[in-house]
Amino acid sequence: MKTLYGIQYLRALAALAVVLFHAAERSGGHFRIGAAGVDVFFVISGFIMWTMSERRPVTPLRFLVDRLQRIAPSYWIVTAIMIGGAVAGLFPNMRLTAGHILGSLLFIPIRSPSNGEIWPVLVQGWTLNFEMFFYVLFAASLFLPRRFRLAGMIGVFAAFVIAGAIFHPQSSMLATYTRPIILEFVAGAILGRLWLSGSIPGSGLGLALVIASLSGFAAIEIFGLEFNEITCGPLAIALVLGMVSIERGGKLPEIPPLTYLGNSSYSIYLWHTLAISVIAKLVASTPIPSDVAAFIGAIAGTLLGILAYELVEKPLRNLLRNVSWRRARPSPA
Repeated sequence: MKTLYGIQYLRALAALAVVLFHAAERSGGHFRIGAAGVDVFFVISGFIMWTMSERRPVTPLRFLVDRLQRIAPSYWIVTAIMIGGAVAGLFPNMRLTAGHILGSLLFIPIRSPSNGEIWPVLVQGWTLNFEMFFYVLFAASLFLPRRFRLAGMIGVFAAFVIAGAIFHPQSSMLATYTRPIILEFVAGAILGRLWLSGSIPGSGLGLALVIASLSGFAAIEIFGLEFNEITCGPLAIALVLGMVSIERGGKLPEIPPLTYLGNSSYSIYLWHTLAISVIAKLVASTPIPSDVAAFIGAIAGTLLGILAYELVEKPLRNLLRNVSWRRARPSPA
């Protein structure tokens, strides 16, 4: 499949935004809007899953296996490091229970015994609970005739959100799976369909959408406006639509460093908090200003993510790909 540079650039910028959010938070600063990188990731995920499945059809089981191979190994490694650190006393505020550990490893939303939030052991892994939920429902949609898949997904996801608005479920799983944020995946799938059908707006309107989206995110941060999926979701959708529209018009240059950061964005997302925590502890007793500490933490977190991409994610992906390929090969007979 042809590389969509706009999508790669957005993956890179979304990951860096989340890194800055956590670096500022741990340094006593403030960059709330950085957390909106998650909304952008969710829209991109829906876009990529739809375009991939349309261009390279797979069975539901093959789709889930591929997604699990892509997402789980690196996540499990970082989670194991967090568990080891907690056992060694490096995270004194972290409480561990067997149920919480098991739920974290299996992508099941469960409340943390440390603070009662619906967070896994690796806090940023809460987004992967949503991703896995989306993957399961997306795989189920592959059983439908192609012309019904998107409508079926829209109906199911909308039903979950409506049920949540009516019943306000208290269980961890239902409270997670009925949040309006899940509609961002469906919106991404709709954009994917528009992209494949050639119904994307021109580059001029695309540029206007990008500017409007970034202005909206800036307004939320500067003026302290409401920050949730209701406000950030539409802005994320506009941003992704704008970028792919610019790319469709041939107006998007190739920027290798951003493309590389897009490729390594998943590892950056998973690993960055480990480095940020170390930097926060090192500078806690120094006169270094919080903004400088946040910048150092963000750089360290990004570099650790890139290192993990090269030394962990890529080797694991190649290993698992080779194993899958060998198993799928027909016998010589």
